[in-house]
Amino acid sequence: MLSHTNVILYINIIMNSTQYTDAEIAPLASLDEWEDDLILRYPDPDSLAQAKAKEEFRNYDDPARDTVKEFYRLNHKYQTYDFVMEKRQDFLKFNKKEMTLWDSFEFLNTLVDDSDPDIALDQLQHLLQTSEAIRADGHPDWFVLTGLLHDMGKVLCLFGEPQWAVVGDTFPVGCQHSDKIVYPEFFAANPDSTDERFNTKYGVYEPNCGLRNVHMSWGHDEYLYQMTKNYLPESALYMIRYHSFYAQHRENAYTHLMDEHDHEYFKWVKVFNPYDLYTKSPKVPDWNELRPYYEDLAAKYLPSTLKF
Repeated sequence: MLSHTNVILYINIIMNSTQYTDAEIAPLASLDEWEDDLILRYPDPDSLAQAKAKEEFRNYDDPARDTVKEFYRLNHKYQTYDFVMEKRQDFLKFNKKEMTLWDSFEFLNTLVDDSDPDIALDQLQHLLQTSEAIRADGHPDWFVLTGLLHDMGKVLCLFGEPQWAVVGDTFPVGCQHSDKIVYPEFFAANPDSTDERFNTKYGVYEPNCGLRNVHMSWGHDEYLYQMTKNYLPESALYMIRYHSFYAQHRENAYTHLMDEHDHEYFKWVKVFNPYDLYTKSPKVPDWNELRPYYEDLAAKYLPSTLKF
């Protein structure tokens, strides 16, 4: 017999599957296609190899650009202000599942990437590569833990959410879409673009109101931020909440909504970004060797179980 939690999970998946077509739910072969596209858009300035990321990381003809474009078409069409409010109402109850951190990693690892013949690592190994690179550079332990956790919100896919409501560049909703967001032309199909409440520079917000008062497009960043906001330092929370907000931390497109507090803490988002983008490697971390360190680190900051 299904538990109450599993019944809720099953109903949520069925509802989403009827709301969108299969092609709309999963336009990407894997979530990694979005991350690979980021590296092509923002190559590592310190590595010539990264400027050839397509050749280095792929050994087949790359159809991913078309699927990424379709992914963003759907993202920009459906990520409206009302959509975000609905998702917050649904997921921020945190009544889908309760797990230890380690069980949540096992759950996340059921997201299998079959699309990458060169680097076949599971989700935890990707997170460990990020956190270990941060640790090797001598950063504070909360920063290391942030590296380990930062993509854990991708479990949204396992709750039946479409890929474009889990990953992708994030942006404010409730105001004009910047032309600095990737594929800005696709916002023409977004109802908010013709809604007078939402299509001006400030929309429902005030100048320099602070990003804490701004609603971002829905995805793994916001979900994990809301889950961990009572446990981690504010610098870590900025990294988690805004690490996919490329229109600001790379393009400075939304400075008019930021206050001084945001400017101070966005420095940490920019420090984190290279670890997020450029630590992918064929070298597999030894989880059995690393686990005692990370168990102690997680126990320092997080409760014994997390509600999803």
